[in-house]
Amino acid sequence: MDLMQRNYIERAKNEFVTAGLLKKVTEDKSMKNYLEIEENMTFYSSVISHCYYCIFYSAKALLLKKNIKTSSPGIHKKTYLKFKRNLVDTGILDIQLLKIYRNIIIKADTLLDIFNDERWKRGNFTYNTIPQANKEPAEESLRNAKLFLSNSLKIIDRL
Repeated sequence: MDLMQRNYIERAKNEFVTAGLLKKVTEDKSMKNYLEIEENMTFYSSVISHCYYCIFYSAKALLLKKNIKTSSPGIHKKTYLKFKRNLVDTGILDIQLLKIYRNIIIKADTLLDIFNDERWKRGNFTYNTIPQANKEPAEESLRNAKLFLSNSLKIIDRL
């Protein structure tokens, strides 16, 4: 693994650990008390966001293994499209990883851009306006990020 790939993997791991810590702080009253955080405050939206970045940096590392780089502007979209075209469509990776990637993009985008006029996003947040409503999506995001990261590491070793 070259230095840039290692950096992306380390960043992905960091994002995953951060997501887990934020979930733990959200659900542990003694930690909230120790950190002087209001008891009703949650960080589930941030968990989803950090899981997205875990997957994003894992994907960047996988692409680098094939000597494929992405850069701004539009780095997130470019990374997703190159991931799909060069790793999934070619059969190097299972379609399930692409589904996880696409799903987390939708969640992260929804959470970061709730004013967007897209019907699905509006409907989702009409009923899920309180932070606690994001607990299940956050738990799913953590499972998906763990699966994506662990498979990315195996694939990088294999390629």
